[in-house]
Amino acid sequence: MTDRVRATQRIRSSAGPAPCCTAVDPPQIAEQEADEYAAWFRALADPTRIRILNLLAQSEEPVCVCDIVAHFPLGQPTISHHLKVLRDVRFVFAERRGTFMYYRVNRACLAEFPEAARRILGLESPTPDRPRDVRAKALATA
Repeated sequence: MTDRVRATQRIRSSAGPAPCCTAVDPPQIAEQEADEYAAWFRALADPTRIRILNLLAQSEEPVCVCDIVAHFPLGQPTISHHLKVLRDVRFVFAERRGTFMYYRVNRACLAEFPEAARRILGLESPTPDRPRDVRAKALATA
């Protein structure tokens, strides 16, 4: 060991342990809430699902799955899978009419999405009195 290394070690030991960085506050999002947000982002991680959601958001009335399929170069089973992913996170609602399934956007859930992004990034909410439980409103059934 060189004299320089020994001198550096003596200085460090006499000064006490130096913190490597500043302390950070714990996450403000609970684990359950983070799981919910992660599911939302996973559902939107596919371009086809984003386009399906966009298609449904343009309609005030529920849209038949056959009309959704007509807008994509994919088969009905693939579109149905994408719709199931969106339905599982409550971005869309489904209702059966005879033998056909109709889908519509859950506008309450989509309204919560920007708030979720703000909370994740630690940004001030435009409505500070808003409840933190996003599931209550966003996941409500129609």
